[in-house]
Amino acid sequence: MLGLAIAAAVAAAITGACRDRPPHDRHAGSGEEAARRRAALASARVWAAPRTDPGAADFSRNTAGPGYIDAASDIDCDFSLDPVHGTTPKFHCTLPDGDRVKVKYGAANPEVPAQVAASRLLAALGFFVDRVMLVHSVRCRGCPPFPHQALECLKHGIPRALCLQGTPASRVRAFEPATIERRFDGEAIESDDEEGWAWYELDAVDARAGGSTRAQVDALRLMAVLLAHWDNKPVNQRLVCPPGADRPDGSCRAPAAVLHDLGGTFGPMKADLENWQHVPMWEDAAACRVGLSTLPFNGATFRPADISEEGRQLALKLLRPIGAPQLNTLFDASGVARFPHVLAAARRPEAWTEAFLAKVAQIEAAGPCPST
Repeated sequence: MLGLAIAAAVAAAITGACRDRPPHDRHAGSGEEAARRRAALASARVWAAPRTDPGAADFSRNTAGPGYIDAASDIDCDFSLDPVHGTTPKFHCTLPDGDRVKVKYGAANPEVPAQVAASRLLAALGFFVDRVMLVHSVRCRGCPPFPHQALECLKHGIPRALCLQGTPASRVRAFEPATIERRFDGEAIESDDEEGWAWYELDAVDARAGGSTRAQVDALRLMAVLLAHWDNKPVNQRLVCPPGADRPDGSCRAPAAVLHDLGGTFGPMKADLENWQHVPMWEDAAACRVGLSTLPFNGATFRPADISEEGRQLALKLLRPIGAPQLNTLFDASGVARFPHVLAAARRPEAWTEAFLAKVAQIEAAGPCPST
């Protein structure tokens, strides 16, 4: 009962804070760090041609790469008191090899399947994302019964013994299903008052400075709309300098604009088929204008943007090869269709596939858009 009372009190405080969330306007900043960040943003890349054709992508497994974990694994780790952001169940945990990772958990947490599906898809298309790996369970040593609520409790200055409910360091608790986040490798590029990047800042990316082309940026914008990625506050994106791309003067030769947290996708209620299938691809198809203003926080940092014909064609080039069987696998293996939905249709991967392909058809039906 004590744990539930603490959870309820902390949840109420979080809900109030989110309701009063300020606008996501960011100022340019001044000083050397801010100037370096502006230069990095101008030369940032959002996409690289995938090594495997998207039509051959295997969505039945976690995205390959360093530190790959099989989805059937049970992972052991030690609870970390590092604070977490947001309102969904999560905590940091240290693996036996010393790597500290973020864990999201809970059978009733829609961010678990949504983020797995979104990150697998975008990685297969060549966009830069943190890999989010689904696992059977995380066996956390030292975890209190409600780790996320305990961390929020500590943030509010409540005594540690009360927040952790007397949990001994040797106590192991299993959380399932769960995800483990593997970050896109690289050093963060940020200034004292600028963490991550806002979607409207993509206007600053300049191919002449070595950054992505307008077509690549527009294709990314179309993917954000397709996924209904409304929880896009700056901390949910990262600007990083990949290994080996740093210069002696502290600048970066090839910065990457990475999508970090994709939990607020397939919504607006996250993994929400009924509403997601009705989110239009275009605010104005004739003008090729996209936006997320009908979603929570009026689209947050994603402001209405005009898509170029080159961007529309690049998005279609990436999406068209992906067939219905692949998408059925994506929505099944990620757990999206296995989530305890109220709507019966949402428990069928085919229903999600139909909604996905309908959105691709909306991209195809628009245009031709203005050329760059």
